[in-house]
Amino acid sequence: MEVLQLTIAGIALGCIYGLIAIGFVLIYKATEVVNFAQGDLMMLGAFVAFTFASIWGLPFALAALLAVATMAVFGAAFDRWLLRPIIGQPQFSAVMMTIAAGFVIRGVATMIPGWGTDTHAFKAPYSERVIALGGVSISSDSLAIIGGTMILCAALFVFFRGTRIGVAMQAASQNQLAAYYMGIPVRRVCTIIWAMSAGVAAIAAVLLAPIQFVHSNMGFVGLKAFPAAVVGGFGSIPGALAGGLVIGLVESFAGFYLPEGFKDVAPYVVVLAVLIVRPSGLFAATRRKKV
Repeated sequence: MEVLQLTIAGIALGCIYGLIAIGFVLIYKATEVVNFAQGDLMMLGAFVAFTFASIWGLPFALAALLAVATMAVFGAAFDRWLLRPIIGQPQFSAVMMTIAAGFVIRGVATMIPGWGTDTHAFKAPYSERVIALGGVSISSDSLAIIGGTMILCAALFVFFRGTRIGVAMQAASQNQLAAYYMGIPVRRVCTIIWAMSAGVAAIAAVLLAPIQFVHSNMGFVGLKAFPAAVVGGFGSIPGALAGGLVIGLVESFAGFYLPEGFKDVAPYVVVLAVLIVRPSGLFAATRRKKV
């Protein structure tokens, strides 16, 4: 029973890492930029949801939807006003832009009245419930995280396979120049991808906040999601989720069975092991780019 309990907790935690890692992968596949501000976008999404639900008193579901929509707009603006002006510059410039933006987002969040540096409780209607199944106690928050992740992944699968804009995004991620010659508005597609990435970060924030509270440093969870993206293969969306599950399970078991301190180190040990055995990641695509 102990192993099953740790497994469920690890899967729930891994789903959060996986969602943030999907945000990394979405942007990297389309623009080949690693967005190191992804964790801070999640933090911002958590504060926006907290504002709608706890400060303004809106229903939880409506607050969550508004937070996702707000962050999608923010992600689109991030691409339009910060990254598009440096198109054509070395990739290092774009990476440094995301790092600087992360610091700015974190700093500004601490200066906003009602947010600050305090830790805020953000409870969902389903929080603090425990379901007993065969001697195993499962929190409703964990079930919500797992269920929400499954629904989102199914929605992304349908979107990329069954919609024109989804197919256009796949084409742009394979070869931007060829996609442009085929009439695909690559810049607009990249903006939509940034909006989607920020929206996914907001969903992860809404699922995570009820169990870890809302505070200005919660974006550091992105440092655990980055290894998840590396383990799964930085160009694979299913790999990002799988990598998140691997990191979540490793962290869950390491925190229980290994001495204190190994829990925070274990994800990076896994990354080193994977990079030695398979440098491209466990689920990295091996086919050549094509449209």
